Amino acid sequence: MTTTDNRNKDLAQPTIYWTQINHHLWQFYIAASSNGLCYVGSQGQPFAEMETWIHTRRTGSVLVEDKQKLEPYAEQLIQYLQGERQQFTIAHDFQGTPFQLQVWQALLQIPYGQTWSYSDIAKHIGRPAAVRAVGAAIGANPFLITIPCHRVIGKGGALTGYRGGLDMKTTLLDLEKELLPVGKTI
Repeated sequence: MTTTDNRNKDLAQPTIYWTQINHHLWQFYIAASSNGLCYVGSQGQPFAEMETWIHTRRTGSVLVEDKQKLEPYAEQLIQYLQGERQQFTIAHDFQGTPFQLQVWQALLQIPYGQTWSYSDIAKHIGRPAAVRAVGAAIGANPFLITIPCHRVIGKGGALTGYRGGLDMKTTLLDLEKELLPVGKTI
C-alpha cells in the first residue's frame, strides 16, 4: 500500500450505526461501531440526545441508521426488559479513561437485583477516597442498562443522579426486584 493509500484510509470517517428500540412503553436509541455497542440512550429522549453524545465523544463519526446491524444488541436489551435476561453477552466498544474503564468494569460486578453505593464502587476498585471521581465516571457511562449504573445509589440508600432520569432508574430497579428468583433478596 502506498503512503497516499494510508493517508486516505486514515481520513475515512468511522461509522456509528444506530436504531431506535420501541418495546411496549420503552423507547430509546442505541448505537454501535464495528467493535460493539457504544451507546444506550435514555428512555423517551429524542434522537438529538444520541446525536450530541456521538458527535461529542466520537468526533468525526458518521451516523447511519441500520436496524439489521443493531438487531443482536436490540434483542438482548428487549430480553432484559422482558425479564428474560440478567446479563449481557454482546460486545461493547469501550472508550474512556483508564479510571472510567475501571469503574465501568466494577459496575458489571453488581449482581442483578442488587445495589451498591458510590462508596462501595470506590472501595471495590481500591480507591476508597475517590467517591466523587467514581460518581463522575459513572455519569460518563454511555451504556445505560447494559453496564448497570442504575444499580448505584447514594450511601444512605437514596436514589441519586442517572443520565436516563430517576424515573428510568426506578423502573429498572423495580423490574429487577420484581423478577428476582424466589428466595433471593436485595
